[in-house]
This record gives sequence, C-alpha cells and structure tokens, in this order.
Amino acid sequence: MASRGLLSRIRRTAPDATPKRRSLRRRVALWALKAVAAVAALVIAAFGVLLVITPSAGQATAIARARARAERIAYPGPPVPANFARPLTATEDHRFYTEPGIDPFAVVRVVVGSALGHHDLGGAGLEQQLAKMLYTPHGTGWTAELEQVALALKLNFTYSKGQILSLYAEVAYYGHGYYGLQAASCGYFGHPPSELTVVQGAMLAGVVNAPSVDDPIVHPALARARLAHVLDRMVAVGDLSQAQAAPLLSAPLRLAAVPGCRP
Repeated sequence: MASRGLLSRIRRTAPDATPKRRSLRRRVALWALKAVAAVAALVIAAFGVLLVITPSAGQATAIARARARAERIAYPGPPVPANFARPLTATEDHRFYTEPGIDPFAVVRVVVGSALGHHDLGGAGLEQQLAKMLYTPHGTGWTAELEQVALALKLNFTYSKGQILSLYAEVAYYGHGYYGLQAASCGYFGHPPSELTVVQGAMLAGVVNAPSVDDPIVHPALARARLAHVLDRMVAVGDLSQAQAAPLLSAPLRLAAVPGCRP
C-alpha cells in the first residue's frame, strides 16, 4: 500500500510533457507555413520577372506575317471554320475558351508527374503551343517551358480567343510541306478551309501534333489512327455523340488528286 501511495505521488508531481509537445507541434507547423509562404513568394517574384523580360505579345502578328512571307503563303489567312476549331480544341485544349492562357489542371499534372519521374505528360494549351511556334520554336527544357507559360498568359490578355485560333491556324505546320490552314486544306483536299468536312477538319487538327508521322498521304494508317483519337476526344468533351462519331471513323477523307484549290 505504501509503494502504491509513493507511485501516486510521483505521478502527480511529475511534469506533464503534453503542453511541451503541443508547443513543439505549433512551432513546426508555423515554420512549415513560413517556408511554404517564402517559396510561394519567390516563385511569384521569379515569374513576375519572367513576364517582364519575355518579348511582348504584340509581336505575335509581326512574327506570323514574317513566317507567312518566308513560306510564301497569304497573311492573314481565312477565318477558322468550326469544323477545324472544334476538333482542335477538343484534342489539344478542351478548356481553351475558359482558361487564362494556361490550363492550371494540366500544369499541376505535369509538375506532379515530373516530380515522380514521369515525363511527356502533355499539358501545353493552345496559347502555350502558339508561344512555342512563334517565339521559341527550337527551345527545349524547363526554361523554355517557363518562357512559353509567361508568353501564353500575355497572348491570352492581348488577343481574343478567335484571334489566337487564327494565329495558331496560320503558323501551324500540317505536314507534306503545308504551312498554314489555307495551304493545308487546299493541298490535301483541293478546297478552302470554309469547305472542310468534320472528318477533314479533324484530320488537320490531329496532324499538327506530329505532322511528319501523321501525314495522311505518306502514312495513311497512322493518320487514320490519329483521326480516331481526335473523334474520341470530341465525344469525350461532348462535341459529338457516339452515334455521330461512329460513321465518321470510316468516312472518306477525299484527298485531292492534284494539290491546290479549285478556282
């Protein structure tokens, strides 16, 4: 009985470590919060500098005009028809009309994937792709990608979505030596973009991803596989129903026997 009383007195007089543990946890949480805030502030400051030092988005039209002159194609090109815009946005950037020049979800996916050692996860929206085509066509690595993100934001705030689509259509390469939507439509199908069918527009929207690989004249099977992917994306984003897409998978492309638009 005496030993039990002694143990009881020891327990009552022993210092309680719980408040110390709580205090340590608070200090660790506060330190972590400060570290995150410091990193965020550093990233924001660095990106602000990047916005300042990257070229002006106002140069985009001048660059596109010079590119068109070099490729001997008309500038500006014709209006972008819905039968090209719909499959292009569905495949390359389905949040194009609502995002601020970059797709935040895709950027997060790419960052997390890179941290886990996964690469080539996509994520570049149309503005980023346009920035690469116009400003950094030969740039590689994360520095070029950061520059493209900054330029994509600038392009978004400088031009309307319709203007961005037009710029994209005018400077993209569609394989088989065709630069610009007008040249590609006339070269592959023998008529201007305004007469593109859904299947033809989907083929052109698909070929810009890998123009040499998906060239429908040189690699018809690969072009068909890419076309199927584009149509699947149109169904996935609600642009086509499955019933509408099914017959398009086997619809003829009607490639022109002789390149060039009909008079």
